[in-house]
Amino acid sequence: MREIIFDTETTGLDNRMDRIIEIGGIELFNHFPTGRTLHLFVNPGDQKVHPDALAVHGITDEFLKDKPPFADVVEEILEFFGDDGKWIAHNATFDMGFVNAELARLGQPPILPDRVIDTLSLARRKHPMGPNSLDALCRRYGIDNSHRTKHGALLDSELLAEVYIEMIGGRQAALGLGVAGSASQNKDNAEADEVVVAAIMERPRPLAPRLSEAEAEAHEALIAKLGQKAVWSKYEQLN
Repeated sequence: MREIIFDTETTGLDNRMDRIIEIGGIELFNHFPTGRTLHLFVNPGDQKVHPDALAVHGITDEFLKDKPPFADVVEEILEFFGDDGKWIAHNATFDMGFVNAELARLGQPPILPDRVIDTLSLARRKHPMGPNSLDALCRRYGIDNSHRTKHGALLDSELLAEVYIEMIGGRQAALGLGVAGSASQNKDNAEADEVVVAAIMERPRPLAPRLSEAEAEAHEALIAKLGQKAVWSKYEQLN
């Protein structure tokens, strides 16, 4: 199962006129990072970065001057996400609003809601008392975000990937690590997304008892003193 944890930075808050200026993504397969990433800066054309947005991400109009427009990178973005990947973002309504607005400007079809997972909604269900910002979730799950002095699409995607894995059950959520690599190498395999159940191995020779004979006799003597109403007597009858 492919999932793309992603984040965007924009010139402002209104996707009807503001534009995406940075997008970052981390590919997961069966909830494990594959090492594939996407990180692009985008020229917003005539739209200037709002001062409030600049205070958040620190990306200036001057820095963006020589960056490609969204039309020049859209195919690279869509290829990275693929036709089967889930789009996962924190407050995904915001990010997907901008992504679909950019696609609409180019006459491209939108990304449908059934392909989107909002980690903010997941966090609010899991931790209804909050807070559920990315920084707060990093603190909750013990994820080091001390290097996050400003928002950045790739850095925030990396942090969110760690948060997402913890929210869905931690590192134990994907015990099929040994098969994840082989499945990712053969994506035509219809069984690649199935849950892998580990076989329980029997010991060829039972472990030696840790209870000595003297300790066992002392335990029997104690039970005899307790009488027939003792809980231990009922347990022995069941066995």
